[in-house]
Amino acid sequence: MDEMSLRAEESIRNTFHRELFEPFTKACREYRLIEDGDRIAVCISGGKDSMLLAKLFQEIQRHKKAEFDLRFIAMDLGYDQANADLIKSNAKKLGIPLESFKSNVFEEADKAVKGKCYICARKRRGHLYSKARELGCNKIALGHHYDDVIETILMGMLYGGQIQTMLPRLKSRNYEGMELIRPMYLIREEAICRWRDLNGLVFLDCACSVTDRKTEDTSKRLEIKKLIAELKETNPAVEANIFKSVGNIDLDSVIGYKKDGKRYSFPDEF
Repeated sequence: MDEMSLRAEESIRNTFHRELFEPFTKACREYRLIEDGDRIAVCISGGKDSMLLAKLFQEIQRHKKAEFDLRFIAMDLGYDQANADLIKSNAKKLGIPLESFKSNVFEEADKAVKGKCYICARKRRGHLYSKARELGCNKIALGHHYDDVIETILMGMLYGGQIQTMLPRLKSRNYEGMELIRPMYLIREEAICRWRDLNGLVFLDCACSVTDRKTEDTSKRLEIKKLIAELKETNPAVEANIFKSVGNIDLDSVIGYKKDGKRYSFPDEF
């Protein structure tokens, strides 16, 4: 095993046990993300989150709390050679048995007049489900973390006019019997960055060939990140409160809600 892999694993067991491994196992336990007989496709984008996700899965599998199989898949959406090589090189260094496959997601998204990011994400998800099913898997695992969750909640409220969240477990609507799980749901991004930096790892940031990277600073998600940071200066509990808010909704005090595609309004039941 490569020295880099050993060092990265050791840091998960010791230095970052409380910040990475404990919240990972807590999410798996509380949301019942891993079950006996599962065959999980761990989706690797090449970034810090998905690479850590792979290492956490390898670590929890060693504990044998459940009998499950893992496949580590990476989709080449149309990366340039340098980015594709970086993903494969990092996987090798970290001891991740990567299975790569190609798609034309970037090409398809580039044809769209608007909503390129949405189209890219939707098509990417479809390709991952399809590949996972081909490999005999019943679940795909993505590397979304705690910060992604709270940012999504605020984005929905401030820009979408709705209250919703990124669920830790989701049944696929188009691939029967398939599920999406997010085991890093309770892990803070800051801890992921420190794990990366302590181990001297350099991962893919954004290899998007569709959108102009110069617009990143004006992106909605970055605006939300800045807003949360500002709010935290006067209210240290703001992140935890945003996270807890979607698990503590009082239906008796809301004007309306939607369930299974049907809308309900309080005057109907008043």
